Amino acid sequence: MFKYGQDIGIDLGTATVIAYSKGKGIVLREPSVVAVDNNTGEVLAVGKEARRMLGRTPGNIVATRPLRDGVISNYTVTEKMLKYFINRVCGKFIFAPRIMICIPSQVTEVEKKAVIDAASQAGARKVYLIEEPIAAAIGAGIDISKPCGNMVVDIGGGTTDVAVISLGGSVVSTSLKVAGDKFDEAIVKYIKKKHNVMIGERTAEDLKINIGCVYPKIQDMEMDIRGRDLVTGLPKTITVRSSEMLEALMEPAMMVVDAVRSVLEKTPPELAADISDRGIYMTGGGCLIDGLDKLLQEETGINVMIAQDAVSCVALGTGKALDNLDVLDHRKRR
Repeated sequence: MFKYGQDIGIDLGTATVIAYSKGKGIVLREPSVVAVDNNTGEVLAVGKEARRMLGRTPGNIVATRPLRDGVISNYTVTEKMLKYFINRVCGKFIFAPRIMICIPSQVTEVEKKAVIDAASQAGARKVYLIEEPIAAAIGAGIDISKPCGNMVVDIGGGTTDVAVISLGGSVVSTSLKVAGDKFDEAIVKYIKKKHNVMIGERTAEDLKINIGCVYPKIQDMEMDIRGRDLVTGLPKTITVRSSEMLEALMEPAMMVVDAVRSVLEKTPPELAADISDRGIYMTGGGCLIDGLDKLLQEETGINVMIAQDAVSCVALGTGKALDNLDVLDHRKRR
């Protein structure tokens, strides 16, 4: 059989882009940030280098995230970013690669078309789309082809996808624009309100990762951070405790819990019985916030498990789905 270019699976996340290459596994994991020179329109940096520039650029350079809430907000920059990442994964390819990209479960046709167009312009021969919760379930090692219900909660940077999956498709699903980024925003607002200090997105993320929690901790942890005092306008160092983080993060965390509840309410009884036996699977970087699994378990009364490699689940699932691309192509031809 004549072999075409590589097959690549891409988890096009709001916070991180993870690429999976068939036969090699995960080959790229970079922040989805692009630094562009406003005067020339030239891309100066992509990924980690561009992330270091966030909030630290002069007037003519803008470091932006081209994806917001799980969908493309800046088409041109997304296309350039995809082109850069595809070239990094494939090198100089003779045949353009086939690419499978993850999308949130409740996106519109216009948003789907934007993703397909951006990937095609970036050099893909053919673009396939897969829903994030389905990719996450495959990546978490769940056999989704069987006629039994599995519930997946995928918390990324821009969206939280909740879906009940059976026989290879989602039966009930919802997509919520509350995820990692909203947790960061909640921390920024809280620090501003309580301490009268302005902090940046990156500092908020550090707080979330190191001492953030949504369930009371046995031991109260603390962390020193620097920001700008809103009264004097001068830099100021403050100490933040994990009990304060609990207060700051409770609201967005409860929104995620409510979304899970609403999906459970719409689930057919047979599948609901399967879920209460098998439990709820959590994937995505956002589910690693301390205590989120305990909070969800307490609120729903169902056992909650965090997938083994939660951050990479969606990309791994996309990679496994790549093995069936030939079947998809064959079906379309028929």
